[in-house]
Amino acid sequence: MSNPENEYQEKEGRITTYIKSLRTIEDAMEPYKDQKRALKTNYVENGWLSKDEISMAVKAYRMVKEDTDIDQLMDFYNHVRKTCK
Repeated sequence: MSNPENEYQEKEGRITTYIKSLRTIEDAMEPYKDQKRALKTNYVENGWLSKDEISMAVKAYRMVKEDTDIDQLMDFYNHVRKTCK
């Protein structure tokens, strides 16, 4: 027979452990996020790319990385575009 109080305490412990682990990971990632922001700022300030160009390049990169089916995406895009007119 399971004890609801023990299950609740176990769940709380797992939540606490998860949040602590998540915080550790996010804290470790922060310097890389700063580096990413600095890279973008550098390209914009030097006039090499605009913010919009960077945004589009990142979207394209993520689509390639995720192996997005471009034909299917275009079908959906065209459908949504007609719907929003």
